[in-house]
Amino acid sequence: MKILSNQDKNTVQSFGDEWTRINQSSLQEKEKLEIFNDYFSIFPFDRINKTSVGFDMGCGSGRWATIIAPKVKKLYCIDASLGAIKVAKENLKMFDNVVYLASSVDETNLSKESFDFGYSLGVLHHLPNTLSAISSCSTLLKDGAPFLLYLYYAFDNKSKLYKLIWRLSELIRSPVSKMPSRLKLFVTNLIAITVYFPMSRISLLIENIGLPVDNLPLSYYRDKSFYTMRTDSRDRFGTPLEKRFTKEAIKSMLESENFENIYFSDHKPYWVVVANKKS
Repeated sequence: MKILSNQDKNTVQSFGDEWTRINQSSLQEKEKLEIFNDYFSIFPFDRINKTSVGFDMGCGSGRWATIIAPKVKKLYCIDASLGAIKVAKENLKMFDNVVYLASSVDETNLSKESFDFGYSLGVLHHLPNTLSAISSCSTLLKDGAPFLLYLYYAFDNKSKLYKLIWRLSELIRSPVSKMPSRLKLFVTNLIAITVYFPMSRISLLIENIGLPVDNLPLSYYRDKSFYTMRTDSRDRFGTPLEKRFTKEAIKSMLESENFENIYFSDHKPYWVVVANKKS
């Protein structure tokens, strides 16, 4: 596979392997909709309809596309990994309005200013140049088009202790992300079992006695299935290239690439943001 400019070869391969091994076929529809709403709650659905053409940049398994595709005329599922595209095609085989494109964000060769909307969730922070990737997305959008973006946060709304815990977790992530595929999956599954599951269930117990849990690590997973924990553990600890951004840094990048009306979600996961391409 040809590796193009704004992508990391090892990260592309890692995600292809992740979606092949954890293809989201076992994710229950109810939970998928709940997670979808965590991301898309701020998206202006009144701006899209059966005449709209949009893109899913870094579609992965196509799990969000299964919900968006029925709402629009055409959806382009774009991913640098051929393995991911193969999984997305299988998960979206019931739709005839999806176009698949194996490409990096900056090499799609799609017409400029031709899309009515776009979204990229949990993808652009895995690229060497996130700002350039945002610029590439902006170039594809029509004036005024909405763009939904999720980038890993830099814990800028968390305590020093929370940030310290993350730094310690990096000592694990770095070697795990370099492991061979089968061993990586075994270790990330083990992390899901020994870390994600108990910590999330402790958060649930604390919440059930009436105490706040938002600042507890992994509290987001307190009502999630183990399948989702496995998926996100593999993503979090198995991906070679990962970057994090503050809310202000994301706002600055969007503004510099011709976006306006920037609005951030006020709940986890952080940071999810929607903006409009300037008219």
